Amino acid sequence: MKRRNFLSLGSALAGSALYAGALPGAQAAGRERLRIGMIGTGMRGQVLLRELVRRADVEVAALCDIEPIMLGRAVQMVMAAGKPAPATFGENGDGYAYRRMLDAGKLDGVIIATPWEWHAQMAIDAMQAKVPVGCEVVAGVSLQDHWNVLDAQLKTGTPYMLLENVCYRRDVLAVLRMVRSGLFGDLVHLQGGYQHDLRAVKFNSGDPSKPYGGGVEFGQKGWSEARWRTEHSVRRNGELYPSHGIGPCAMYTNINRGNRFTRINAFASKAAGLHDYVVRNGGEDHPNARTRFQLGDIVTTTLSCDNGETIILQHDTSLPRPYSLGFRVQGTRGLWMDLNRGVHVEGVSKPHEWDDAQAWFAKYDHPLWRKYGEQAAGAGHGGMDFFVIHAFVEALKENAPMPIDIYDAVTWSAITPLSEQSIALGFQTLDFPDFTGGKWRTRKPIFAFDDRY
Repeated sequence: MKRRNFLSLGSALAGSALYAGALPGAQAAGRERLRIGMIGTGMRGQVLLRELVRRADVEVAALCDIEPIMLGRAVQMVMAAGKPAPATFGENGDGYAYRRMLDAGKLDGVIIATPWEWHAQMAIDAMQAKVPVGCEVVAGVSLQDHWNVLDAQLKTGTPYMLLENVCYRRDVLAVLRMVRSGLFGDLVHLQGGYQHDLRAVKFNSGDPSKPYGGGVEFGQKGWSEARWRTEHSVRRNGELYPSHGIGPCAMYTNINRGNRFTRINAFASKAAGLHDYVVRNGGEDHPNARTRFQLGDIVTTTLSCDNGETIILQHDTSLPRPYSLGFRVQGTRGLWMDLNRGVHVEGVSKPHEWDDAQAWFAKYDHPLWRKYGEQAAGAGHGGMDFFVIHAFVEALKENAPMPIDIYDAVTWSAITPLSEQSIALGFQTLDFPDFTGGKWRTRKPIFAFDDRY
């Protein structure tokens, strides 16, 4: 499953500034202020835009969206923050208007917050235009998408960061410090996932004032994410949203930096939850009650690592449940479990009893949160969105490698098409491709070692 031309390409670029992810040529000098554009100004884009407009070191120079309502709201957000009105693109419904923005905007970076199926092509176009990319999670849809995005980054040297905010969650970063301190000993097994009732996201009435719930429409009759996201549940069966769970687990186990995924398989339950939701809220005679959803209600994916760890991910978005990412980090001397908010450390905790994790988190609170916690207050997703935008901006300003880089992006996101393939083949175990071409053996961890970003 290795890309045939990858090793020669990697060898040609190894050791160069481009390969390390530095800014190319004329952009190499450090900068105090950045001109940032955004492609996609829907609900998610507006959350990220809120973080951009409150920064003094960022000018939101351009916005692109084919939905006039959302584009108008985004422009008002910029102006309400006392910033100049940005240039706008896409009002005429041209899905490729973003290319004019990339060519004309003289941008220092671009945020991509569009439907998943657009991410790969938009990122490739931006990198080829020498515009650094901060891409919302899901780097591509097909496995080939991931190779194409990687090839574009390596050939152009344009920085690319996956905007995975959960890596910056306060407890997740505290546990990272606990792992690095050796508190849990040698890591053996980890778990995570995306366990989030999205039925009111996948269906609504189509009313732009009510993007969540209130009906059972999707596709062209739906609004916001129901217009595009639900279709993935109709035609795909796999771990559709892996990065929230795998991102922290990958950082704990140094994936792509001394370790790598080696094998993957996935299992899917029957698909019953979305049909049940449509029938109960729209009636058996509603046209969408005849839709055959392919996505299993619970998808369980298992990964093995070169250093011997196992990782389990669970995707659970079609059934009633409270939100949880279900983290578990377990080693030879103890473990953390997210669901019961517990930590157990052998020789410190009482035998066979849990400690309240909060006491441990206070002790191991990460320097990033100690420094920026007040600034992050009120930011999206409990403050995490402040940190992921902060990291993208600061790395660009310093001409430094992205803390969540192109290898992280394609490795985490490729879990989706690989899990789909495993399920389609009767839950087969597959080899996991080495996107680094062997570089994982010598690359060193860089994520969140201090209070910068």
